[in-house]
Amino acid sequence: MQHINVLLFDDYTSLDAFGPLEVFSRLKQHYEIEYFSLYGGAVKSSVNSQILTRKLSEIKSHDILLVPGGFATRELINDEKFLSELRNLADMSKVVLSVCTGSVLLARAGVLKNKRATSNKSSWEFVTSASKEVEWMKLARWVKDGKFYTSSGVAAGIDMALGFVSEIHGLQTARDIAKLMEYIWNEDMNFDPFA
Repeated sequence: MQHINVLLFDDYTSLDAFGPLEVFSRLKQHYEIEYFSLYGGAVKSSVNSQILTRKLSEIKSHDILLVPGGFATRELINDEKFLSELRNLADMSKVVLSVCTGSVLLARAGVLKNKRATSNKSSWEFVTSASKEVEWMKLARWVKDGKFYTSSGVAAGIDMALGFVSEIHGLQTARDIAKLMEYIWNEDMNFDPFA
């Protein structure tokens, strides 16, 4: 059983987190999903839903880290405490998945240095100007570089999660999950129609 540790913060984009998590929820025998935040407690999303989170210090298994994006990233890129904790989490995790502007947080934390990554195309200037040490891939829907997976905006996180499932559990499993979700999967990680 792999643990998916979801790092939440106020005003994260809901679909950034729950799109990929819906994919993983179809494989309950393989993945357990848990929610964490810097200080624990209730965290509000972009749609004002609340998730009760635990403190980062309570993470027991560092298998998969999921980092969503959202408008709050514009402030968090200057929050040294948050970035330091994210850096430690990313270093300890076996796999790191980020959606949308979640990649700018990873970049500012310093863990994407000299790595390929992508992000939301409508926030491209903000993301790419925040770190020049990353090889930003504008045409990609999602990018894998080592243990790091980064995806384009919002719904692209679902594509990335299906891509991850395809790698680990096989292409047919990913396609079956997409069909069950009635989702049209953009299977080509190197082509983003919004780029």
